[in-house]
Amino acid sequence: MDSAATSLSPVPVICAMDEYELRYRANVGRGVHRLAMVATQKYADAHKKIASFIGARKGETVITKNTTEAINMVACGLDWQKGDRIVTTLLEHHSNYLPWLRLSEKHRVDLSVIPPGQDGTFDLALFEEAIDDSTKLVAVSHASNVLGSVTPVKEISALCREHDCRLLVDGAQSVPHIPVDVEELGCDYLCFSGHKMLGPSGTGVLWMNSPDLTPLLVGGGMISDVSVDHYTVAGGYQRYEAGTPPVGSCIGLGKAVDYLDNIGMEKIRDHERELTTRMIEGLSSIKGVTVYGPPPGINRIGVVSFTMENLHPHDVAHILDEAAGIMVRSGEHCCIPLMRHIGTAEGTVRASLHLYNNADDVERLIVTVEEISRMV
Repeated sequence: MDSAATSLSPVPVICAMDEYELRYRANVGRGVHRLAMVATQKYADAHKKIASFIGARKGETVITKNTTEAINMVACGLDWQKGDRIVTTLLEHHSNYLPWLRLSEKHRVDLSVIPPGQDGTFDLALFEEAIDDSTKLVAVSHASNVLGSVTPVKEISALCREHDCRLLVDGAQSVPHIPVDVEELGCDYLCFSGHKMLGPSGTGVLWMNSPDLTPLLVGGGMISDVSVDHYTVAGGYQRYEAGTPPVGSCIGLGKAVDYLDNIGMEKIRDHERELTTRMIEGLSSIKGVTVYGPPPGINRIGVVSFTMENLHPHDVAHILDEAAGIMVRSGEHCCIPLMRHIGTAEGTVRASLHLYNNADDVERLIVTVEEISRMV
């Protein structure tokens, strides 16, 4: 129950990466021999699979190391001017907060931070007040990695269009669990991680509606021509993928997308929603347990944070592991400002679901937490 941190990988994903290592290990775009040709084609195919998975019928799909790198590529790739404004929220993971905080300190960019309600939901009127014609970028998480709340991205997108500003969506917690279509969301940038969606570690994705960013890195693989005093960048995703990419891992991520597609993201969403409802109801009924985030429903994913009276979250997580083999996350979840906002200075216990969890897992968690509560 720690999939919000990293998910398990199914056998087909591991086999796809093993096949690359054992049968056609070669660099991509660097040679014309048979192994290089096979690797290059499968690497390109993985990009297409990922783009299709998020409904990207246009734009560029770039492979990164993780969501953090993808967000930083946007932060470093836009042409910032004094007086530009960035609007973000207090709900954000540090990866979607620190890049904007650094920009505000370094480039004198104005930073506006919108607070959520105690349950992680937003009053859209706050965005209407914060977004104006000087706003260059709005950066929001699609779903909270602490409270499980889903942000009204479509409505925020409409506000961005009114003021001609860009919208970045951190999809690290949404893309692995619910159907996501970038055209429906109306965002300019979508960032997410492979290791949270059954794929390998060290893979992430930056989708951009148009290639309007200055490449973060320059070097091999991202150019079409170089002279003594000038270089020309390549077209397509290649311009943003300097150096040797994680070829086998990217192919593995493509196989993870196949796996999720074969099951169906609607089925995964519905399965996790049912388990989440039971988890929230069960935990909320236990004396001394406080559950955070919105109630069960359509505006929630399978991330449930809670605290127990007189017990540190780390102690609860340790007991759950030792007593019942239940593995959860505890602490601040890379969201220190949010923790302070909701009044949990020591953090929370976070149980997070994926498609491989079942009703028995949820019941084991509820029963064990109840047993712990009777011991305190």
